[in-house]
Amino acid sequence: MSKPSCIDQLFERTRAENRAALVGYLPAGFPDLKTSIAAIEAMVEGGVDLVEVGLPYSDPVMDGPVIQAAADRALVGGTRTSDVIDVVRASADTGAPTVVMTYWNPVERYGVDRFAADLADAGGAGLITPDLTPDEAGEWIDASGAHGLDRIFLVAPSSTDERLAMTAEASSGFVYATSIMGVTGQREQTSSLAPPLVERLRKVTDKPVGVGLGVSNRAQAQEVAAFSDAVIVGSALVRCLLDTESGSTGVDAVRELSRELREGMAR
Repeated sequence: MSKPSCIDQLFERTRAENRAALVGYLPAGFPDLKTSIAAIEAMVEGGVDLVEVGLPYSDPVMDGPVIQAAADRALVGGTRTSDVIDVVRASADTGAPTVVMTYWNPVERYGVDRFAADLADAGGAGLITPDLTPDEAGEWIDASGAHGLDRIFLVAPSSTDERLAMTAEASSGFVYATSIMGVTGQREQTSSLAPPLVERLRKVTDKPVGVGLGVSNRAQAQEVAAFSDAVIVGSALVRCLLDTESGSTGVDAVRELSRELREGMAR
């Protein structure tokens, strides 16, 4: 039997503490490389348990305007896949399990096995692949297995029971449940589709389930934490950097929002 990954160990700990894990997303290279690393460090200081490092991509079909704007700025600033690996290394150095969130095309261009090897060498824990399904992921399943990386696939409210079971079986670390139909972004209220989706997943897997898309404040985090193993926050954290004049002010805002969200994690 393989030893538990750092993500497995995280969920063992949060379950023992009777709380959900807080997962925070920020894109590498936004607003610049140095500030993106400082913001991730601030996120972890504020209480984020697991870091998602976004790989900026020119055609982010599933992302809303906030994350698109951040990715565009990172790309204009010259952020490359090798820079993303450097950000992962800095994030992993904080002690927080760190995964990359990326569309599949940049991984293919970089080289699948090369990407897995470099990610593992940087201390990365795995990969979230929003546009790659398990039945099309043979090469990634082989590469991630060879380099000891978790593979986190997505399910949606529209997924059939059969696909939920297949996706959960192929996933490791946790299963990513997208709680809304549509692109990423903050919402006034959390989705009513999320609890039944998680309930359906519980019938086919005992793996942890993280719920993402739409959470932006403590009350929403507390609501989602009541029925999931992890609360995933992206656009609200990115907006902290997007809405500020200076990098240091944005980094402070990221830390404060992370702290506020973490306070909502206890059940």
